Amino acid sequence: MGKLIKYVLLAMVCFISTNLFAQSSPSPAPAGFMLSEGKIYVVVLVVLVILSGLFIYLINLDRKISNLEKE
Repeated sequence: MGKLIKYVLLAMVCFISTNLFAQSSPSPAPAGFMLSEGKIYVVVLVVLVILSGLFIYLINLDRKISNLEKE
């Protein structure tokens, strides 16, 4: 049974890699368009705000859990 799983996973990896190489000529990247329009900075700023909010929430949650564990 273990060998069967290995062969199935190997086949899946081979098919995934052939699909990646079978693409036609590369299309212009969306990041290039956003960079030319100056909107990439807005996207980066929004991502940073969301991630910083998540980190602040996790830090506060950790402090609350630590206080509850001490009690």
